[in-house]
Parts: sequence; C-alpha cells; structure tokens
Amino acid sequence: MHYPRESIITSTIRSFFRSFAVFIGFFTALMLILFGLISLSSPYIQPEKSTLLLSPDAKGQRQLIGPTSDVILKLDISGIIGIKNLTTEKITSLLIDAQEGVLKNDRVKAVVLYINTPGGTVTDSDGIYRAIMNFKTKHKLSVYAYVDGMCASGGMYIACAADKVFASSNSVIGSVGVRFGPAFNFSTLMQCYGVEALTITQGKDKDALNPFRPWKEDEDLSYRNLTSAMYQQFVNLVTSARPALNKQKLISDYGAHVFISEEALEYGYIDVANSSYNETLEALASRANLESYQVMTIQLAHNFLSELSQARCSFIEKMSHLFSPRPHSLHPELEGKFLYLYQPGQLL
Repeated sequence: MHYPRESIITSTIRSFFRSFAVFIGFFTALMLILFGLISLSSPYIQPEKSTLLLSPDAKGQRQLIGPTSDVILKLDISGIIGIKNLTTEKITSLLIDAQEGVLKNDRVKAVVLYINTPGGTVTDSDGIYRAIMNFKTKHKLSVYAYVDGMCASGGMYIACAADKVFASSNSVIGSVGVRFGPAFNFSTLMQCYGVEALTITQGKDKDALNPFRPWKEDEDLSYRNLTSAMYQQFVNLVTSARPALNKQKLISDYGAHVFISEEALEYGYIDVANSSYNETLEALASRANLESYQVMTIQLAHNFLSELSQARCSFIEKMSHLFSPRPHSLHPELEGKFLYLYQPGQLL
C-alpha cells in the first residue's frame, strides 16, 4: 500500500499552529482565572486585620511588657495625603483596629502622630482629621504630634487634631491655603490650526473651564467660591486649634508661606521647636500619666487580590492620562481636585 507523505514544510507549519493554539488556549484560561479573581476583590475591601509592630519607647527600649500593658499608638502621617495609605478610609481602618484584637479593652491611652507630609487633597485631609478627633473624643485620650521634615497644608490641617505639636530643628511648617488647578486653555492654539471641538452638555456651566473653547467671563466663579469657603474653614480650624496663631496675621502676613520650626513656634503654628521624637513621647507619657507603656505602630496588612485590583485600576488610570490632553503632573491622582498641598520644589 502507498501512504502519502507530508512535506517537511507542511508538517512544520501544522506543528507550529498546534503549539500556538495550545499557548493561546492556556493564556486565555489563565487570563479568565485572573480576571475572575480580580472581579471577586475590590480595591476598597479593608484587610481583615492589620499588622501590629512594637516600636521603641522614649528610652529606645522595645521590650514586650505584657498583654495588658498601656499603649501609645503611633500613627504615621507620611507622604502625600490622598494617595496610597494616607486616605480617610485607610486611616479610619487603622483606628478601628486600634480598638480590637490585642489592643481591645482600651489599652491605647495616647496617640502620637508622626508627621512628614507636604499635604494633599482637601477631602482626605479633613477626613483624617475628623477620624483622629473622633477616636480622641471617644476614648478620652491625649494626642501629640511630632513633625519630622514637613507639616504643610493638609499636614497642618491634620496636626490640628493634636493637643500639642512638636517639631525637629529642620522641619518646615505652615502653608495654610487652598489650591485648584492649574487650568489651561488651548482654544487660541486650536484656532491657529483650524481645529474645532464639540462638547454636548445639559445643565448651566456643566463644561465650565473647558480648555477647548474660549472661557466666558466669571466662568471660574463657582470654583473661586469653593476655594474661598475651604480656605475660611482651614483658617478657622487652625486658629481655633492653635490659639497662639493670630488669625489676622495668618491671613494678611503669613499666608500660605512655610517656616522653619523656630519661626513656626514664634508665630504659633507649633508648641515646641528643636525637639525630638523621644522628647515628644516623654511629654505624651507624662500627660497621660503613664509610668510604663509600649509604643505600637499599626500597618495595613497586604491583601494580594486587593493590590492586584488596585494595580489594574492604576494601570487604567495611567493609560487614561497618557491619552489625555491635560498636562501631566507629578501626581496625576491629584489632578482636578481641591488641594491643601505645598509643592514648590525640593528643599535641600
């Protein structure tokens, strides 16, 4: 009998497509499983429990005294407010965890805020401040803040939850102000190249500050009113919490400027300058009448599915900014938001 034979080329092509089909099938199945897991998770799901770290006390000791000993809770306010772990939701979650598990039965007797932030979003600055104030009022405990680097804008807002504010010698404090923008207008440039844009809206001024058409007179009025209201709230909050800070001088003289710790003390932004973290702990322990205590730091536990979902959302957001006509910023997550943010550049 005669059996027809395939040419080497035909056999090779068939093997290639067979292998390629297997690869595509495997990859498709893997992606379906991956997206199935992501769909079951959410970037807003809080971890079941946080990681509790034993931190050094004022004497530099980090020994576990006992399961019922008094605790000073260290809350880290570092980085830009409104990004990553410095959001209202996540700080609130930490404070809830500070009442549960090994810290239940009101073991937390005081809170120290470790601040190093240029500020951030208005919403999260206010939310974090209120979360700390609620925790402070509910448990009737003292809150001190230690500034190690920068306490500007939203950082100053959050520091108002503290009974006293201490700062290192080189710390920078202040910047009481509100910022929105910048907003750009490309309409003149578009006219030069004969480019037109059409935006369909319903509702008066729904497309206010649209960068692709000439702006109308007073089109920015609503945004100015909002920033004015937020600024007044900021000023009232700071001068109420820092009674040594003169309100009129804050508005007319100090403005949104920042000051080294000695100047900040002179003007009333802080209570103690040229201080250290250990001195802050000692003063806080004395205020809370704690002879022996442990310093505990709570960190959010890592959730793989949540982080995977966050990475997906972050990727999509970055892609949208990549193809967006708006100018890029150092932190695109903050674009289009009202900010208590000091961002003049780096201080060396």
